[in-house]
Amino acid sequence: GHIVRNWKVRWFVLLQDKLLYYKIEGGKKEASPKGRILLDGCTITCPCLEYENRPLLIKLKTKTNTDYFLECCSREERDSWALDITGAIHAGHPVQVQELHRMKNSFKLLENISLHHIVDRMCDSSTGIKLTRNLEQGNRYKETFTGSALVDWLISNSFAVSRFEAVTLASMLMEENFIKPVGARSTEATRCSDLSEQFLDDSTALYMFAESSKKNTSSKEGLQFNISELSGTIVKQGFLVKQGHKRKNWKVRRFVLRADPAFLHYYDPTKEENRPVGGFSLRGCLVSALEDNGVPAGVKGNVQGNLFKIITKNDIRYYIQASSKAERAQWIEAIKPLT
Repeated sequence: GHIVRNWKVRWFVLLQDKLLYYKIEGGKKEASPKGRILLDGCTITCPCLEYENRPLLIKLKTKTNTDYFLECCSREERDSWALDITGAIHAGHPVQVQELHRMKNSFKLLENISLHHIVDRMCDSSTGIKLTRNLEQGNRYKETFTGSALVDWLISNSFAVSRFEAVTLASMLMEENFIKPVGARSTEATRCSDLSEQFLDDSTALYMFAESSKKNTSSKEGLQFNISELSGTIVKQGFLVKQGHKRKNWKVRRFVLRADPAFLHYYDPTKEENRPVGGFSLRGCLVSALEDNGVPAGVKGNVQGNLFKIITKNDIRYYIQASSKAERAQWIEAIKPLT
């Protein structure tokens, strides 16, 4: 409410240029609207984290600087309303509407992303993620946050534009031991075979900062790379999951594909410096998709789905996982002409 700052249930109707809201009496909405929000010149904030105990808010600011806070019943409902309201705000600009829908379904993390920077921001006492006590199955956990709260925070702070991207970032934070699961719900998910499902965008899954996130990790001795192999034209880049050669564990890496000369390098997103931690020439390589039924030979751990393999001319084998079949096909199509 604008005069008395209480919260009222209202029935909302979205039109092309306005949002109408109605009182509900006897389970039915009244014939005439109680009020309206003109969308021309509006700005929308979703997720809105201004009310700590109300995580399902959308904030609308009109061009006359009037603020409206709208609370939904679920995150799915909130995100659906936010997308449709944003589409109505930009209705006169169809290209922007198409871009909004593309962004909602896209996967493109920031190229210069730093997990250390994200953790520093998360730990900020005023703007960081809120740590609370949570109860799960009779156990009380101090200084925790939920999976969905972290996803909301990452989007609100512009580290990701979609929930899928935010879950991928959170998975990277967990994989690199910046955060850890606590409680049965989130711990059980880490045993899931699909890496993309090990972090839960869920209000009942609990996480906390790992001790290692508070310490400066010692950097490994840097690998030496010829300047010429890093001078090629970048053809494609993005985040993939790679199996290690020694420990056979799986790590998120930023891959950069270059042509002239043809090389594939991969970077550790937890490191501040922008230098690869590995790479190889693509000349004479073989690249192929792996079947999604069962664990292929050479792959360790209960990992399957969207895998592909690169065999170098020196018979070194790289096992890599994409986030989807479409992404796997795109990488294979981009690599093949350079081999």
